[in-house]
Amino acid sequence: MEYTRTRRLAPPVLLSAGLVLMWSSGFVGAELGTAYAPATTLLAWRFLAVTGLLGAWWLWREGPLGRRDVAAHALLGLLAQAGYLYGVYAAAQAGVSAATSALVAALQPLVATALAVPLLGERVRGRQSAGLVLGLAGVGLVVGADLLRPGAAPWWGYALPFGAMLSLVAATLLERRLRPGGSLAQALAVQCAVSAVLFTGLAGATGTLSPPADPGFWTAVAWVVVLSTLGGYGFYWAVLARSGVARVSALLYLTPPTTLVWSWMVFGDPVGPGALAGMAVCAAAVALVGGGTRAGGSSGPRSGGASGRLPRRSIRNRPRPTGP
Repeated sequence: MEYTRTRRLAPPVLLSAGLVLMWSSGFVGAELGTAYAPATTLLAWRFLAVTGLLGAWWLWREGPLGRRDVAAHALLGLLAQAGYLYGVYAAAQAGVSAATSALVAALQPLVATALAVPLLGERVRGRQSAGLVLGLAGVGLVVGADLLRPGAAPWWGYALPFGAMLSLVAATLLERRLRPGGSLAQALAVQCAVSAVLFTGLAGATGTLSPPADPGFWTAVAWVVVLSTLGGYGFYWAVLARSGVARVSALLYLTPPTTLVWSWMVFGDPVGPGALAGMAVCAAAVALVGGGTRAGGSSGPRSGGASGRLPRRSIRNRPRPTGP
């Protein structure tokens, strides 16, 4: 997405800090909400609320959006929101801890680097290949430690955040290819509307649409609407537009330790040695992958005038992202 408003509103360090903090909150919100209702219930009401808020903002402040851009944002919403969030929420419902889900989902930099070879024509150097293997080992340490804890999730529960991560990787690479136009609010409105239709239909079909009366559920809904959706996805697309795939991918590796802090503050979860060891291994993997990456790639938007949009460039002439 090509936005210039984010350049005027916040410097890079604030955008980066906001992304890490808000994105991490989503894993805690998933654990909060699925304690009161199934994942489909929480997701349906999350997206119904967000779509209402963003739809009202669009009618008040935003202009029209072309059909191509609407279609592109709808596809991105299915991958980056519906696909990604269902995996995270279903994992929380299965009993996977928030910190473990965050670490598995943060494998995105390594997977994006591996996929850049066939999809973007990039070359992976020896140290990057070693980093890919080391990153998997780090996640294995954390998942292994989590499986040994009392009340651990079933083994298949850990496949859910892996699937979520793959869906987000696909959305990130696709966004760099399509470069849809529109403002950040318009992008999120379309993405959330598509997800609202999907999860409302799914919840209705499975008999899980009715929300529980417990106020804790609505607290969780408010949490994931304000912090995780408006905050997390808003910062995600803003940083991606400004800095490219490599920057976003690197920042997501800061979400697991941040989620550990969130979990400690909200749930009182202890930080075990297995989790710390796995995160240290993953940090070393990121250093290997990042150290072998060429500089360059998408450098973010340039000024597009009063409309807040950029002139389109053809995909053929656009520099491709060169990072993980």
